[in-house]
Amino acid sequence: MSGDLNVSALAINVTIPEGLRWTDTRRGEAFTLTTLNVRLLPDGRLAAKAYGRPVAGGRGAYVSFPVPERPELAALIAEAATRAGALWAAHHGFD
Repeated sequence: MSGDLNVSALAINVTIPEGLRWTDTRRGEAFTLTTLNVRLLPDGRLAAKAYGRPVAGGRGAYVSFPVPERPELAALIAEAATRAGALWAAHHGFD
């Protein structure tokens, strides 16, 4: 059966630690980015987008932002993916 499986989505959500958060603007509204959505691409590379809340408060729109090229964010993404892989590999089955 495993040869016939087509797994199309492998994604995790990661909370960005306070010290690594940043602010970005979309449509004139400032957002503090607090969460990363990390995806495993079919070729094994990782892709990530950031999400957050409006600085002014409220729920705001669910808008994605690019992740800046910062070594500490790249390290966070890699560490989160490695941790997620270990958790997946150690699963206890579906019941």
